[in-house]
Formats: sequence, C-alpha cells, structure tokens
Amino acid sequence: MRVVVVVLVALLIYLQSILWFGKGGIRDEQLLESDVVKLQAEILALKERNQTLAAEVLDLKQGLEAIEELARTEMGMVKDGELFFQLVKPPQQNENQSNGNVDEQ
Repeated sequence: MRVVVVVLVALLIYLQSILWFGKGGIRDEQLLESDVVKLQAEILALKERNQTLAAEVLDLKQGLEAIEELARTEMGMVKDGELFFQLVKPPQQNENQSNGNVDEQ
C-alpha cells in the first residue's frame, strides 16, 4: 500500500510540474497573454495612424488647400505674385568676443 501512495504522489508531482513549467503550461499561457496585450496596444496605435493617413489622403484628393500647404512646407513653393521673406537670426557671439577679450592660444 505504501508503494502505491509513493507512486501516486510522484505521479502527482510530475503532472503538476508539467502543468506549471511544461510546454503549454501556465507559465507559457502568462507569457502569451502579455504578448497579446502588447500586440493589442500596437494594433490600436497603428489603427489610429491609419485613420490619420486616410484623412490626409481624403483631404489631398478633395481639397486644394492641403495640396497647397504640402507644396509650401515640403517643397518650399510660393504662389505667383507672392513675396517670400525669410528672417535669419544673427549668429550668436561668445561672451569673450563681445567684450573684446579674445584669448589666443
């Protein structure tokens, strides 16, 4: 009788180890579940990006304003008869140069 109990306990331990640590066990299920959550977040971000791109495509197909804005920003184009002014900041001087204290080495 004692041998049967020992065999059954050993079999129980073996089956529990397979359940917890074996292929397709609880540990694998938890890893897969975390992967699913990450992929769902990535899919959501990609869906939002697709909606933004689809709206931009629709705007480009229907409106000339979007095409004009794209030409201005991406290609630097200007309309006929329009003046383009570019404001350039003067280069910044070091404190030593502005005070006349130039250290030469």
